[in-house]
Amino acid sequence: MSRFLAPSQAWLFGRGVDLTVFAGSALMSVALVLAAPALGAVGDTPLWAWALLVVCVDVAHVWSTLFRTYLDGDELRRRPGLYLAAPLAAYVLGVLAYLLSPGTFWRLFAYTALFHFIRQQYGWVALYGRKARVSDTERVLDAAAIYAATLGPVLWWHANLPRAFWWFVENDFVSGLPAWVGTGALVLQGLVLAAWAGFQGARILRGEGLQVGKVLLVLATGVTWFGGIVVARDDFAFTVMNVVLHGVPYFALLFRYTRGRLAEGGYGWLGPVVRAGLPGFLGVLGVLAFGEELLWDKLVWHERPLLFGEGGPVLPADVLALVVPLLALPQATHYVLDAFIWKTSREPRLLARLGWTRGAGEGSKAGTATHSGMAIPGMAD
Repeated sequence: MSRFLAPSQAWLFGRGVDLTVFAGSALMSVALVLAAPALGAVGDTPLWAWALLVVCVDVAHVWSTLFRTYLDGDELRRRPGLYLAAPLAAYVLGVLAYLLSPGTFWRLFAYTALFHFIRQQYGWVALYGRKARVSDTERVLDAAAIYAATLGPVLWWHANLPRAFWWFVENDFVSGLPAWVGTGALVLQGLVLAAWAGFQGARILRGEGLQVGKVLLVLATGVTWFGGIVVARDDFAFTVMNVVLHGVPYFALLFRYTRGRLAEGGYGWLGPVVRAGLPGFLGVLGVLAFGEELLWDKLVWHERPLLFGEGGPVLPADVLALVVPLLALPQATHYVLDAFIWKTSREPRLLARLGWTRGAGEGSKAGTATHSGMAIPGMAD
């Protein structure tokens, strides 16, 4: 058995957490999709699933960025320009796009979100590779595997529109791509993943073993993106496969950060909430997420009276051009800031806050940091 395991697994958060947030997220997604008929969740995402998956995972993980940025007074004082410019630029661009047309806004927003989702998966696998000091060849193959696992299904999706689901709203992706492009994308995806798997097999034969966490991450990405886009036949399957693997690991990253920052004496008045542990952390995010969705429903969608109540103003188009980008601002700001806030080359203390400093060890810690300039998952690298 030992020949199948790498001498150093270089877990990101620790073996148990890594297996839970990556492999566990994928397995939970598959289990929910298989159980959909018994759960009454075939077709459109039912209200309970929407509240649990979209609000409590997807929307809440967006708000978790606050613990890294706006809720930390020291961080705000360190980079005030970034934290002012990011939401301001995102809002102005959103308003201009919406004034062109609502379709332009949602298309721009959808492709920005897609880019962010793909880059986050790449960020995780890149961090695994750097902590294990993999070769340049393996680093390139790991990147190719992640991009194949994500872009292959996405290109197939574009070549097979319309589907029974969309990223945000109907017609937010550009249609008209020839069917053969989608087929070719899946073939290329299979070839790239086969090459990557062959390389991993060769590692075993050479006695180098597998970096299990990274392998499970790539497999989880492949399963959820292929299953949620190519295999999926309804909105529920797409939603489950889309949000769980993206949101849950990010919770782990931010929660680990909050504990490290609290140990430094950070957060001030917010300290008791952070000291409450995971319930306090997730509780704050849940309240913020439901508050945001309440505003979306009352001001824009008017779709879920059982959850948010009847009524709400019907806003004219010129007012929506101001309101919709404002409601989307937490998500847009999250996309922008993720390109900046996880670069350890600009903030060496970040590694210590995450428990990834040199000599941190395995097990409950994340492993030994071996690359002082690493970028942590997000849109940046």
